[in-house]
Amino acid sequence: MRIITWNCNMAFRKKAEIILAYQPDILIVPECEHPDKIRFLPGTPLPTDIYWHGLNANKGLGVFSYGRYKLKLLDVHNPDFRNILPFTVSGGSYDFTLFAVWANNPLDKDGHYVTQVWKAIDYYDDLLSGGRSILIGDFNSNTIWDKPRREGNHSAVVSRLGLKDIVSTYHHFFGKEHGKEEHATLFMYRHQDKPYHVDYCFASACFIEKLLNVEVGTYTDWSKYSDHKPLIVEFDL
Repeated sequence: MRIITWNCNMAFRKKAEIILAYQPDILIVPECEHPDKIRFLPGTPLPTDIYWHGLNANKGLGVFSYGRYKLKLLDVHNPDFRNILPFTVSGGSYDFTLFAVWANNPLDKDGHYVTQVWKAIDYYDDLLSGGRSILIGDFNSNTIWDKPRREGNHSAVVSRLGLKDIVSTYHHFFGKEHGKEEHATLFMYRHQDKPYHVDYCFASACFIEKLLNVEVGTYTDWSKYSDHKPLIVEFDL
């Protein structure tokens, strides 16, 4: 199973074929426009399922599945965490819970970036205790920006997920600590001298055991399309 997250920096309809060349089974696209605006070019693989959530038709969170994989948004979705969407993914070797993440909710004045994730993992504690979970997307966070007095900072999220044996695929694969990444997933304002790692795929132990590869797109290949680079994760399922 190949799962990809890419913040496309809007206008996904003009860029879809670029990321779909990597043949994702599941694709998470923050800053994606409403599906009604998307017209896939001839020859571009068509998704099995599409789910989109947002208040702005030009800039929401798109989730796409391909081939045998199917998505179902769970009824327990809490709109307070509007861009953290819990799905059941079926059609593969076994069903699992997928959280598609775009940590961005300006309406939450208490913390509209990584604090959203912190609150969500507390709310969805039972779901995350099932042993088959993946959380993937744009978390807009990194340990380097931790605020020690904020309960829900990035390191606290990593620690809380770790208690459930859910870890970052990138950090496991490359043997890196959070805050010491070698591959940037964001070049702020597309400036090469402003690299940050803010996109993640956290996975339960059963997926980590099957982890085959983790890849991050390069500045040269992707800066013409977005300020973010894709995170591509492959499991042998």
